[in-house]
Amino acid sequence: MADFACPRCGDTGWRQIERDGVTGVERCDCTRARHAERLEANAGIPANYRIASFDNFKLPDDNPTTHRALAGVLLTVKGFVRNFPSSPQPGLMLIGEPGTGKTHLAVAALRMLLQRGFEGIFFDYQNLLEKIRSGYDPNSQSSDREAYRTALDTPLLLLDDLGAHRVTDWVEDTVTAIITYRCNHEKPVIVTTNLPDPEVSESVLERDTGLSQRVYARTTLAERIGARARSRLFEMCKVVRMPAVEDYRIRRLGRP
Repeated sequence: MADFACPRCGDTGWRQIERDGVTGVERCDCTRARHAERLEANAGIPANYRIASFDNFKLPDDNPTTHRALAGVLLTVKGFVRNFPSSPQPGLMLIGEPGTGKTHLAVAALRMLLQRGFEGIFFDYQNLLEKIRSGYDPNSQSSDREAYRTALDTPLLLLDDLGAHRVTDWVEDTVTAIITYRCNHEKPVIVTTNLPDPEVSESVLERDTGLSQRVYARTTLAERIGARARSRLFEMCKVVRMPAVEDYRIRRLGRP
């Protein structure tokens, strides 16, 4: 007797069903699982985030206030995934200081959507710009030449560390072109950034998390990517402000 990876369909991808006395076939769940695996393998998720999930997002145990605040953020991101893509703002932007867990949550959201069959890709912002710039070189790799088109056309784009590049006219024009194209064509984005935004005010933070937080950074998101790109992002994204917490990378590893 043959051994099948999926005993329900015998590895055909289709399983027999019977409803109201009528026999037919339907796609087996294993095909959806294999499709999700392919999507995740092609999503460009960095190795240290490949198992990032909502379940293994570590909340601080030693501070009830920050625990409650981050738990609220976690619920918000879960809600984004649950309602995707039917929300009026189908994108998500996580704003906060380095080490607050933004990338973990963003990748966890992306992975959940990949598992549901949505196609998406992860790009580190600075690396994406470098690939696009390299793509202008006739001797560049094909992946570099395709990076700009991929950033425009992929159904779901995760841009990590938005604004982590010194601003130039070329950078501003490139980012604005990508964000504007995606907004006009209703292609959602998931964005993380360390840069503050004056309109994500203390009152919003206190309302959403119960915490107050002062921003010390001098360079704002609009100054780094341009006012037009920033405006488009706020138009298409649910904006979530991360509370100030102990560095997430340290928290995830546990205290010595």
